[in-house]
Amino acid sequence: MASSISMFSSSSISHRKHQSTRLYATATATAVAVPSNLCRQNQATSTSAPSVSIRHITKTLPVIRTEPRPSLANMWKEIQGASDWANLMEPLHPLLRAEIIRYGELVTACYKAFDLDPRSKRYLNCKYGKSRMMQETGLGHSGYTVTKYIYATPGIDMPTCCSRWIGYVAVATDEKEIKRLGRRDIIVSFRGTITSAEWVANLMSSLTPARFDPHNDRPDVKVESGFLSLYTSSDNSAKFTTGCCRNQLLSEISRLINIYKDEDISITLAGHSMGSSLATLLGYDLAELGLNRDASGRKIPITVYSYAGPRVGNLGFKERCEELGVKVLRVVNVNDPVTKLPGVFLNENLRALGERFDMPWSCSCYTHVGVELALNFFKMNNPACVHDLDAYLGLLKCPAQMAQMKSEGGDIFTTLKDFISKQSLDNAWRFEAAAFQLGNLVQSLNI
Repeated sequence: MASSISMFSSSSISHRKHQSTRLYATATATAVAVPSNLCRQNQATSTSAPSVSIRHITKTLPVIRTEPRPSLANMWKEIQGASDWANLMEPLHPLLRAEIIRYGELVTACYKAFDLDPRSKRYLNCKYGKSRMMQETGLGHSGYTVTKYIYATPGIDMPTCCSRWIGYVAVATDEKEIKRLGRRDIIVSFRGTITSAEWVANLMSSLTPARFDPHNDRPDVKVESGFLSLYTSSDNSAKFTTGCCRNQLLSEISRLINIYKDEDISITLAGHSMGSSLATLLGYDLAELGLNRDASGRKIPITVYSYAGPRVGNLGFKERCEELGVKVLRVVNVNDPVTKLPGVFLNENLRALGERFDMPWSCSCYTHVGVELALNFFKMNNPACVHDLDAYLGLLKCPAQMAQMKSEGGDIFTTLKDFISKQSLDNAWRFEAAAFQLGNLVQSLNI
C-alpha cells in the first residue's frame, strides 16, 4: 500500500511539475498544490514509507529591458553641436537628420517668398507680410513666428546694386513645439545668391580683416571681402528698411534674447550658398561681441547649419570661431563646386604645405569652418543641380539612396567639360555657374 502511494505521489508530482512549467513560466515563484486526499493517505501510511518532498518550482525568463527612445528635448544640445556632433555623423543620427532637414526647409522658405517679378511692387523683396509668410510657404505648422525681415546691399558700384530681401528672423512661439525642442529657439534664415549684383559680390575673393570688435581689431581674423561687404553695406534709399544687414540682425536678436532672457534659448543660423556665409559671419559677430548671453550671464549656444556653403575666412577666422564656441555644421555635396570656393588654389590644403616649408602664402589661405557632413550626388543631365538646396534635402530624406550614392559616387569630369563647352555665357548666372564648375574641375584635378 505504501509503495502504491509513493508511486502515485511521484507520478502526480511529475505531472504537476510539467503543468507548472507550461502554465506558469514567469519570473515569480509558483508553488505546486497537493490534493487533500493525497495528504490524508500519506498520514495513514507507515512511518517507514518514503516521504514525499514538495518544493517550489520556479521558471525564470530573461528580463528584456528596452531603452527609451531619445527625444530632441533631452539631447538638443548635442544635436546643436555641443560636442561637435561626435558619434552622431557615422551613421547619421535620426534626430540630427530630421533637424538638418527641418532647418533646410526654413531656408527654402526664403526662395519661395522672394519676389523676382520686375513688374511687382515688391520686386526684390518678400511677397508676403511677416504674419503670412510661414503659412504661404507651406511652413504654417513649424511653430515659429517671423519677427523681422532682413535686407542686404552688395557694396559694389553697379546700377542694380540696391537693398534686397535676404532672409528673416523668427522665434519658436508654439508651446507644443517649444516643449518638443526643449528650449526657445531663435532662427535666422538666409537665402543664397540670385541677382547678378550678388554674383559679382561673390567674386570679390580677397581677404580683409573683419574688425567686428571695436576694442580689438584682430587683424589676423580675415574674411572674404564680398561677403563682408554684403553684411556691412547699407542703402539709404531702401524702401522697407534702413541700416546694414549687420545692424538689423544684431538689434533684433538682442531684442529677442532680452524678451526670453529667463528661458533656455538657442540661436540657430541657417543659410544656403552665399546665405551660409552670412550665417557664419553673424555667428562669429554675435560671439565676438558677447551678445549671446542670457539674464544670468550664461552663454547661449550658437549653431550654424550651412548648406552648400563656400569658404568664408582664413585660418585666423576659423580658430577664433572655435575659440568662441560657434558651432558650424557644413552640409556639402562633394560634387558641388561652390563648396570649393573661394580659394580654389589658396586653401587649407596648400596652407598645410606652406606651413611645412615656411612659405609666405600660408597665412593668406581660405579655410573651411566646422564639421562637414558630406553627401555625394550628381545629376548627369544638368551639373548645376549639384548646388540645388532641394536636391540636398531630397537626398537627406532618403537614407537608403544616400548610402548608395555615397558608395557609387559620380563621374563629374567629362560631364562638366561638356556642359561648360556648350554654354553661351550670355548672362551673369551662366557665367558664374561655368566659373564655379571650372573651379571645381581644377580643384579636383589638384592643379
